[in-house]
Amino acid sequence: MGGIYLIVIVTMLASAAVSWMLKSKFEKYSKIGLQSGLSGREVAEMMLADNGITGVRVISTPGKLTDHYNPADKTVNLSEYVYEGRSAAAAAVAAHECGHAVQHAKAYAFLKFRSALVPALSVASRYMQWILLIGVILVQSTPIPLAIGVALFALTTLFSFITLPVEFDASKRALAWMDTKGIVNAQEHGMAKDALKWAAMTYVVAAIGSLATLLYYASMLFGRRD
Repeated sequence: MGGIYLIVIVTMLASAAVSWMLKSKFEKYSKIGLQSGLSGREVAEMMLADNGITGVRVISTPGKLTDHYNPADKTVNLSEYVYEGRSAAAAAVAAHECGHAVQHAKAYAFLKFRSALVPALSVASRYMQWILLIGVILVQSTPIPLAIGVALFALTTLFSFITLPVEFDASKRALAWMDTKGIVNAQEHGMAKDALKWAAMTYVVAAIGSLATLLYYASMLFGRRD
């Protein structure tokens, strides 16, 4: 099992490094006031209106970097710092989350695919670790439990990779809209783009870590154990 421990350690270190960089960037850019003077809430409401989206509420949610779009109740949830913030970082995050609302309204294919995977993923994640553990223990006598575990893990890995185009597209929509509306100037655009890049990197690291773990279990299933 040494291989899996190495994968976990490397993934954790990479995740911690990206997380630190993300927090550092947001901390830096949050101290620079937005020339337009708009708050994250105002940016979000403007973007929704400009895209003809009604029935989606912009609300404040506790915590830091807890921002997300909830398609179930149609809410753009902005952390307190983003909701009230008047910086390039706050504007970027607010517009990014609204980018997901735009994707939802326009039936963006990758978002629809990811949403379709959620019910199966919730079941898979509930039993996957136990099935994998049983599969590793019984791998010498029967491959069936491990094969089931690998199939379930493949589903979670697929979800991680489907998330990537969804996140990158939301950022692309956000940056394009902010430029078009003059929400940010050239310098602020660079800060917003950099902040969103590091936010996206958290998903990239997670996807790569998931793929590496999947390959490890798959190699064990097919007899290539270390």
